[in-house]
Amino acid sequence: MRTLNLADSWIHSCSMSNHPIRFRSSFGLTHNPNNNSKKPPNSPTHPFPLKHTRPISITAILTRDETQSPKQEETQFDFKAYMVNKAISVNKALDDAVSLRDPLTIHEAMRYSLLAGGKRVRPMLCIAACELVGGVQSQAMPAACAVEMIHTMSLIHDDLPCMDNDDLRRGKPTNHKVFGEDVAVLAGDSLLAFAFEYIATATTGVPSSRILNAISELAKSIGAEGLVAGQVVDITSAGVSDIGLDQLEFIHVHKTAQLLEASVVLGAILGGGDNEQVEKLRKFARCIGLLFQVVDDILDVTKSSAELGKTAGKDLVAEKATYPKLMGIEKSREFAEKLNKEAKDQLSGFDSDKAAPLFALANYIAYRQN
Repeated sequence: MRTLNLADSWIHSCSMSNHPIRFRSSFGLTHNPNNNSKKPPNSPTHPFPLKHTRPISITAILTRDETQSPKQEETQFDFKAYMVNKAISVNKALDDAVSLRDPLTIHEAMRYSLLAGGKRVRPMLCIAACELVGGVQSQAMPAACAVEMIHTMSLIHDDLPCMDNDDLRRGKPTNHKVFGEDVAVLAGDSLLAFAFEYIATATTGVPSSRILNAISELAKSIGAEGLVAGQVVDITSAGVSDIGLDQLEFIHVHKTAQLLEASVVLGAILGGGDNEQVEKLRKFARCIGLLFQVVDDILDVTKSSAELGKTAGKDLVAEKATYPKLMGIEKSREFAEKLNKEAKDQLSGFDSDKAAPLFALANYIAYRQN
């Protein structure tokens, strides 16, 4: 007997039932008993399966207008101080890792985007997960830097004229606008390669078997079963009028959520977490990964370019499917609420003090304004 999945009710309540269902959701959000194909449209010869695909019931807290304040859980945890301290540590580690050296041009381009600011959510998730399972920050810092290098690579490439063709990122001209398309491509490539080198050579105090597991997890999250899969389907879906919630979820689970999931899982592995702990944190990360994109879609149509630090409304111009486009703003906000709650439910059973950073990070992702 199949448990009723959340998207079943979304598709019904949002009058989306006429959209064809093409993908099996990794969350168990969508279901079509007459179509077992997992292959996305325009896929050459193989599907893009997402690992660990047991359905997760989705139920979390809302993205609100900035005039409203999120409900604060009673806690003494100082999240603002935590974010500031972790960001300082991560920024210093990134600055040290990618130093200026010959050839200067490529290292300047790498540093330009890597050190351009940003919320450092992925590194914080990695470190917080490591500390939650009993590890220390130093064990996770190389992996935290690596996921930020890969995230930066994805932004550099995403902004290229052949992709999203964007001129603004983090309030500054995009990499190719400063260094040219050729150097921008190479800067992204260099960050991707160096990310794996850095985990392998800079991680200390962790058994080699766990370092190898972490590297494998990260590689799978960004390849043809992860980030690249989502990017490809996103590109081929642009301008297509019959995109459904299931296909949209496939895009964002792979394009956005996979790297967020890897950030958390890497931290848990390197911190010494057991299999049960790693899988609970994987579920937590999947929920906040999709939550991140739902909120991103909402902000794209409710905030200005100045507020976002990047071009607002570009998905609308490109005729891309988004959650507000398919569900409407209010239903998208309710979906974000449910994802946030489900994510935080996965933290039950952990020490509440050690779980406080991840709990707060989930709220931060849900309530962020840029």
